[in-house]
Amino acid sequence: MEQYEPERLSPVQLAALRRSFRNGRASLTRRSLLRASAGGALAAGGLGALSACGIPAAGKPQGSVSSEDHSAKEKTINFSNWTEYMDVDDSEKHHPTLDAFTKRTGITVKYTEDINDNVEFFGKIQPQLAAGQDTGRDMIVVTDWLAARLIRFGWVQKLDPSNLPHAYTNLSAQFRNPDWDPGRAYSYPWQGISTVIAYNKKALDGIEVRSVSDLLDNPKLKGRVGFLSEMRDSIGMTLLDMGKDPANFTDDDFDAATARIQKAVDKGQIRRFTGNDYTSDLTKGDLAACLAWAGDVVQLKADSPDVDFIIPDSGYLTSTDNMLVPNKARHKTNAERLMDYYYEPEPAAELSAYINYVCPVDGVKPYLAKIDKDAANNPLIIPDKAMAAKSHAFRSLSSKEETAYEEKFAKLTGA
Repeated sequence: MEQYEPERLSPVQLAALRRSFRNGRASLTRRSLLRASAGGALAAGGLGALSACGIPAAGKPQGSVSSEDHSAKEKTINFSNWTEYMDVDDSEKHHPTLDAFTKRTGITVKYTEDINDNVEFFGKIQPQLAAGQDTGRDMIVVTDWLAARLIRFGWVQKLDPSNLPHAYTNLSAQFRNPDWDPGRAYSYPWQGISTVIAYNKKALDGIEVRSVSDLLDNPKLKGRVGFLSEMRDSIGMTLLDMGKDPANFTDDDFDAATARIQKAVDKGQIRRFTGNDYTSDLTKGDLAACLAWAGDVVQLKADSPDVDFIIPDSGYLTSTDNMLVPNKARHKTNAERLMDYYYEPEPAAELSAYINYVCPVDGVKPYLAKIDKDAANNPLIIPDKAMAAKSHAFRSLSSKEETAYEEKFAKLTGA
């Protein structure tokens, strides 16, 4: 299986901009890798490639497999996460929240940032999981569509609610019941990712943008609109604009959304489909408005007074990165304790202040305000009730749907 090896982003770069490669290379952030197989990999036959790697076809869920829990005797956790997705101190050598957890519990966290891409990481752990073996990891963080697949295959363990009192109590309502894990029996969100409309006020020059319809239909924006190369984001936001629910749509609905975007492509309304490289175009004003990811917009707003965002009245799309315990993990209880720790408001606030994604923890705002008042008052980080009510998730797809939809979207974008 071909693997994608991006260059590592420095903490300074990511904390400041979350959008640049080293050495002045093309703009890219962790978010642009977040659902790689949902875009290019699957569109280029990634599902077939995954099958060729020995991954079973989707079918009846297999039961998750527990193993003897060594947590009581072995005070450790092996935790795999995405690069630059944890708070660090000024020396960039320590993770304050992890250190505080160890000091409190005596549990040492062996923290590894070895997830650069969902497909790549799946390729690393698939052979062991398929063979019923320990992956060497007690906790992993993967994006919602991959979390759904792991649960469907029966390759992650059901969580013990008695070890997750804070998580159960403090999980924000908008994240409680994804269709792929109702009631969060197998997973808890690490962070949320929101898709919104960003714009450059100077480039708009008084043109009003309030909706996806404005992006697609306003002739004054011709050639200055950006859509995302991620199928779920662009189609999901268009479905919402059409009055359809991304959590409950049909093939005909998908085709209608695709046709609507295709019309805008044909008349030159859309400048291009992008990953995170929309950030430079938006800042320069080459794009007047575009679909964007909230984590980027938080940083862009801090760097450029011309950049801002709106939440359409029709709503916006939210996805999640999620903590799970793989089958055969040796330290399940310890992992659950760490999951629960990040649902306490103080650690959640420290983490959120550093990484600037959507915090899934209720009650964190006053704690975050002590660290960063601007972050605490930013609805892209701490959604208020009105914003949370507009949040929608893209429904789970069968393997057949995923292949068909990605092929259609690839034709639309010219990928």
